[in-house]
Amino acid sequence: MVAAAPARATTRDWLGLAVLALPTVVIAISMTVLNLAVPKLSADLRPNSTQLLWIIDVYGFVISGFLITMGNVGDRIGRRRLMIWGAGAFGLSSAFAAFAPSAELLILARALMGLTAATLMPSTMSLIRTIFEDPRQRAVAVSVWISSFTAGAVLGPVVGGALLERFWWGSVFLLAVPVAVLLVVLGPILLPEQRDPEPGPLDFLSAGLLLATVLAVVYGLKQIAASGVNLPAVAVTVAGIVVGVVFVRRQRVLRDPLLDTRLFANRAFTASLGTTALAIAASAGMQFFISQYLQTVLGLSPLRAGLVVVPSAVASITGTMLAPMLARRVPRAYLMAFGLVVSALGMGVLTQISADSGVGIVIAATVMTSLGFGPTLALGNDLVLGSVPVRQAGAASAISETGADLGLALGIAAIGSAGMAVYRGEVAGNLPPGIPPQAVAAAHDTVGAAFAAAARLPAELGESLRLVAGEAFTHGLRLAAGIGTVGVLGLAVAVALLLRGVRPAAHGSEPPKEPSGQPSEGPSDQPDKSEKREENELLNHRADVPDMS
Repeated sequence: MVAAAPARATTRDWLGLAVLALPTVVIAISMTVLNLAVPKLSADLRPNSTQLLWIIDVYGFVISGFLITMGNVGDRIGRRRLMIWGAGAFGLSSAFAAFAPSAELLILARALMGLTAATLMPSTMSLIRTIFEDPRQRAVAVSVWISSFTAGAVLGPVVGGALLERFWWGSVFLLAVPVAVLLVVLGPILLPEQRDPEPGPLDFLSAGLLLATVLAVVYGLKQIAASGVNLPAVAVTVAGIVVGVVFVRRQRVLRDPLLDTRLFANRAFTASLGTTALAIAASAGMQFFISQYLQTVLGLSPLRAGLVVVPSAVASITGTMLAPMLARRVPRAYLMAFGLVVSALGMGVLTQISADSGVGIVIAATVMTSLGFGPTLALGNDLVLGSVPVRQAGAASAISETGADLGLALGIAAIGSAGMAVYRGEVAGNLPPGIPPQAVAAAHDTVGAAFAAAARLPAELGESLRLVAGEAFTHGLRLAAGIGTVGVLGLAVAVALLLRGVRPAAHGSEPPKEPSGQPSEGPSDQPDKSEKREENELLNHRADVPDMS
């Protein structure tokens, strides 16, 4: 019996994709825009250094900790319903942040923004899996979704800079409000509802263990990136890993786990997930240095530094959007591997950078790097979605996004720590005599602190400190670029081998069963009944809607 061809997306489906791209853009803007508002925010609310760090970081921490839990909630109550509720709450919490009268309340508002954003991310990606059954069309849809995130990350500094020139610091948070209104209004009209037809109860203990795991690991890695390898940061990271082991062991004996560990027995799922996480780690490690290089060593303003990375964002979107078309002629594994080689060449260019190179070499290198990562992220995420059943799309999407967040933190911690070790070593050995102790301590901390301290010193002494710090930081950047080059080339080889012959399925397949000897109370499969109900729901959604070829 020949399987029926997957349904083609309709006009309404493509309009629904545009709706799904909206929260992605806003969430990306919210992640990048706050750094620009820090000077005005600090002058108004007067937060201490600890409060300021939490204002900046709590948003990302909470998103990372709740993604998988919220993906499972969406599978149970309905992904569209969760997204609409989350959109409304995200708009309200953003408005709360815009008018927060104190640092404490702004931290609370940012935490609420992170919690509500965690409802949006897995919902948008999993609804793409629901709406686009045809593998080719789904690959295009995933590419649009990723491109919208890239566009938001670039628009953040540009739009935020324009707002801050005319309005108060809270104006950057109000960008989310009109988007939230559009989602609440258009979501029920253009998007289908989808859920697991036979969900089990949500295990709150597992949710707590997962939250503790992710928060501890991400926080520990961030502290390592900021301060170097130290006992407290390592202890927090190790504690998070230990809790994570407890979490995984619990999932393997629950009948209705929060995280179905059988998904990781699927080679396409696991290899694609690891590839995207490691690619993001390499990219994040380089961005950690490039943004500081532009604003300190080259002395660009945040707005001008944001404009310098626009070409790389255009290259990323180009590579992302071309990937589905090229994948029709070139095997996905080889296309992803080739893209990684291009990215490695771009990082290799950065190994030749100097303190007075200017922006040209940065633009050339970041364009190559971003162009190459585009196919890897687009096709990798599509393989993650296409390798699981529709009923588990929310959980799979959340796992993918959590992996991306962990990759982000790992890249900054690993590559950032190596580069910063070079910076601190060279600064310690090359500082000119006569530098005050306070300036010496600042220079050992970060290159930004070194340049700020240099501005307070007499002209000649300040210039000497700037030259030493700039040269030391550039050497650290070159080492980071070398590590990234070697790592990405190795990842390219692994992708070509592990994903060779892998293709996404139109409807996804059930994860492999546990091998014999596993506890009988583990998660049970219910394929036929669930898949049939899903097909009926999708057919009802598509009824009386014209097709779009």
